[in-house]
Amino acid sequence: MEGAGEGSSGRSCKLEKKTIEKNRRIKMKSLCVKLVSLIPDHHFKQLKELSQQDQLEQATSYIKSLSERVEELRRRKTQGVMMSSADPTTSNKTSTGIMGGSKLPILEIRELGSNLEVVLISGLCKNFMLHQVISILEQEGAEVVNANLSNIDGLIIHTIHAQVKVSRIGVDGSRIRARIQELIS
Repeated sequence: MEGAGEGSSGRSCKLEKKTIEKNRRIKMKSLCVKLVSLIPDHHFKQLKELSQQDQLEQATSYIKSLSERVEELRRRKTQGVMMSSADPTTSNKTSTGIMGGSKLPILEIRELGSNLEVVLISGLCKNFMLHQVISILEQEGAEVVNANLSNIDGLIIHTIHAQVKVSRIGVDGSRIRARIQELIS
C-alpha cells in the first residue's frame, strides 16, 4: 500500500512541474507579445511575420538605438550648455542668445509615427501652465508619456513626449500646434 501512495504523489509532482512550466511558457509568450507591441510600426514593417526569436532581436536592436539616441541627445545638451555659458552673447536671456535671435516662446512639434514630441522654449518672463499644454495634447487624442523641464541660462525648455491613443485615427499636428500657439502667445 505504501508503494501505491508514493507512485501517485510522484505523478502529481510531475503534473505540477508540467503545469508550472506550461504557465511559465504562456507568461513568457505574453510578455514577448507585449514587448513587440511597444515597437512603433514605422520602425519595423514586417515585425509580425518574424519568428519570436527574430522579434526579440529586433526589439533589442530598437532598444539599443533608443539608448544611443538618448546618449547623443544628452551629449548635445551638455555641449549646448557648455557653449552657452562660454559665449558672452548669451547674456541677453529674454529673446536672444542660445536661440540665435529667435523670439520666444518657440514651439516645435515632431510627429514620429504614433509618437509626438513637443518642445516648448520660453523665457522666465513668459508664464503658462504646463498642465494646459498637456490638456491640449490629451484632448487631441494623445497620451502623455513623459514631460521634462529644464532651465538653461534663463530659458525654460519643456519637452513632452506623447503617444497617439488610437493609432488608426492619429492626431492632427497642425491643430495641436495652433492650439498651443494660441495658449503661449
